[in-house]
Amino acid sequence: MATVESAVDSYLRHVAVERGLAVNTVAAYRRDLGLYTAWLAVDSPVDPPRPITDLRLITRRHISSFVQHLGLRSEAPLTAASIARVLSTVRGFHRFLLDEGVVEADVAHDTKPPKLALRLPKAISIEQVSALLAATDGDDVQRLRDKALLELLYATGARVSEVVNLNVDDVLVEVFDSVRLTGKGDKQRIVPVGSFARAAVSDYLVRARPMLSARGRSTPALFLGLRGQRVSRQNAWLIIRAAAERAGLSVPVSPHTLRHSFATHLLAGGADVRVVQELLGHSSVATTQIYTLVTVDTLRDMYTTAHPRAR
Repeated sequence: MATVESAVDSYLRHVAVERGLAVNTVAAYRRDLGLYTAWLAVDSPVDPPRPITDLRLITRRHISSFVQHLGLRSEAPLTAASIARVLSTVRGFHRFLLDEGVVEADVAHDTKPPKLALRLPKAISIEQVSALLAATDGDDVQRLRDKALLELLYATGARVSEVVNLNVDDVLVEVFDSVRLTGKGDKQRIVPVGSFARAAVSDYLVRARPMLSARGRSTPALFLGLRGQRVSRQNAWLIIRAAAERAGLSVPVSPHTLRHSFATHLLAGGADVRVVQELLGHSSVATTQIYTLVTVDTLRDMYTTAHPRAR
């Protein structure tokens, strides 16, 4: 009989090796299942009784009780979105147990996550993006790098992890009108790069990166820190926050803000939602379609403001 801990380890190896999920995704699965196994191990005199060491004794009522526990626990209850994420991980785990013949039924299959409030992505206007990018103007190596980083983020709609993980070879220099991004699950996609970002990256490669590279060990990384090391996600976040402060923006701005703005501005400009899906690297068009709600709201606001008989 497999222990709960050994079964979790087997599942994590499965998603890492056989499904090829990203390191960060596997780490998130590990944290979610840590919550689950810790709850199963707690002594509970109420129905369903715990602790549980035999996976075959877990029932649908256990899964439902665990979901309720996540939202009601005294120490930092989880939001509906976080509960849905944890439940998704637990459901994947139990589906794996069934496929491996460890259990005879998938007791988590029918458990529903709490309903999520619709949250529209937060984008900034084209004018605010322009002000943010202008705040990185300058001829010193740091400003040249920051300009290239922000221009590339907005030009491609890439996740911050995708951009900081770029190597110089990922910039397709033959014609340099595109970049090769590696997204979730190590899936690669080619995304076009506009003229502003091309100019900024070219300036950085010629005038700044060689100087930064000389300060550290040899690395293929495209974006380097002041000591010659690869720029981290946290560094990128700080770079954007500093630029937003210099630009005098009154709204919170993060790397993901540029991704949201990229998608929103494309759709507002008439781009097809499936094209935007490919550019963003979404596996499902349903994820991309939430951005269409943003543009519909914008159109409604403009109509209400501009049409003489709209009110």
